[in-house]
Amino acid sequence: MAVLRKGGVILYPTDTIWGIGCDATNEAAVRRVYEIKRRADSKSLIVLVDSADRMQRYVRDVPEVAWQLVDALGDDSPSPTTLVLDGAVNLAPNLIADDGSIGIRITHEAFSRELCYRFQRALVSTSANFSGDPSPRTFADIPEELKAQVDYVCTSRQRDTRPGNPSKIIKLGRDGVVKVIR
Repeated sequence: MAVLRKGGVILYPTDTIWGIGCDATNEAAVRRVYEIKRRADSKSLIVLVDSADRMQRYVRDVPEVAWQLVDALGDDSPSPTTLVLDGAVNLAPNLIADDGSIGIRITHEAFSRELCYRFQRALVSTSANFSGDPSPRTFADIPEELKAQVDYVCTSRQRDTRPGNPSKIIKLGRDGVVKVIR
């Protein structure tokens, strides 16, 4: 927690694949994530939260269809889903897309959920790779050069060889339009 509270960047396991993360409310920390990934800041990042209640803290008006999806997916969903919602608030400005939206996922995986719960804020979660490179499916797939650039590497699940997969991404517009992105 100390690393996150001081604006540091971590490497951690999520409900999908290993992620690079930081305090989603800290603009300087978010900028470092973009720098580490060698990614243009015009490409959005997503955030993880531990609960639907916390999701409300970062989206002005969560549409009813989002609540229906959250309920339908539940804790036991085999397919983590990121919702892209309009009206992002209380986040670092460089994290919010130009259209005012944010990608947000409620994590149900034990480690990342506990991390979000203890931190009491949204965490940035972006794949632990350099922009344009394939997403790492296990900890062993993460480039050593990238590991050396973060402030802390979580030890949980480093030996896990089960390959992870990126989340599904669904954009829910204010106008009621639902678009599957991935």
